[in-house]
Amino acid sequence: MKSALNPVLETPATPTKARRVVTRVLLIAAALLIIAVLTWQGLTAHGAPDPTVPNTSRASAILDIAVLVFREGLECILVLSAIMANMSGAKQVFRRPIAQGALAGFAATVVTWFVAIGVLSDLSNSVSALNLQAATGLLAVVVLLIVMNWFFHKVYWGGWISLHNRKKREFITEANETDGSRARMLWGLGLVGFTSFYREGFEVVLFLQGYRLKMGTAMVMAGLAFGLFFTAIVAVLNFIAHRKLPYRKMLVLTGVMLGMVLLVMVGEQVQEMQQANWIGTHDVAWLAPHVPDWAGLWFGFFPNIESILGQGVAFILVAGSYFLYRGMSRGEAEVGP
Repeated sequence: MKSALNPVLETPATPTKARRVVTRVLLIAAALLIIAVLTWQGLTAHGAPDPTVPNTSRASAILDIAVLVFREGLECILVLSAIMANMSGAKQVFRRPIAQGALAGFAATVVTWFVAIGVLSDLSNSVSALNLQAATGLLAVVVLLIVMNWFFHKVYWGGWISLHNRKKREFITEANETDGSRARMLWGLGLVGFTSFYREGFEVVLFLQGYRLKMGTAMVMAGLAFGLFFTAIVAVLNFIAHRKLPYRKMLVLTGVMLGMVLLVMVGEQVQEMQQANWIGTHDVAWLAPHVPDWAGLWFGFFPNIESILGQGVAFILVAGSYFLYRGMSRGEAEVGP
């Protein structure tokens, strides 16, 4: 696992002190700006937090979608970087089929988007809007839980990247040994690039369906555009400018942001399931007067037992898997190679 990750997760040189200070200042300024916007929107937003009415904050939905898309884009770049890490000099020619496979994965993701829309449109003829929205929202929460699961990502980074590296080496070795296997090697490397991209794209498509049903395609496209824009910047820095980026720190940062998104989504999902009569509603009488409407609108926090319990369980799952991951990593470090 270590050898598969080192080419992309380690930075070759330590930045100067001035650069570190500038970077920290910019990050702090960006974080303060985001907090200020969220606070202003939360305090000025009004309206009952009813998921059957299209009153969910546009800014919060766009931010949620953009963070998820950017996170999945980072993981895709991480995998592709690990695969292409030692493809230099004479081996640089092997990058092309992998890049072509990734482009095919992008095309397949677009096709999957339209297929998902068609399937849900057919279902809407036989399933009520509330039930369909609750079902797709539950699917989005499951996808986000998988994305957020630290133990899953330990397996993902170790197993998934190592599998792709192993397949890459097999195809290249076979091509060097036999002249007749070049076509198979090109197809194989293309498949490696395809699966690297399509795995992330498929998760994004599933996640976005709930938002599309609730808020419309235009809202989803706005969040998607922001997420892809920042992903493209990272891709250019990595593959064109050949900058070694601290992917692990970036993934952890976006993971923390997604943790906040997860809690909001779980709260909203419980509310949608209550509106669809899937579960009951037991209000906390002493808490209700102290919870403003914007708390539900922006943070998905509603003063009832089901909502609080759902968000608590989600927090325990994510935090528990994180500490499990840390414990396993510490144990492996103590045992040594």
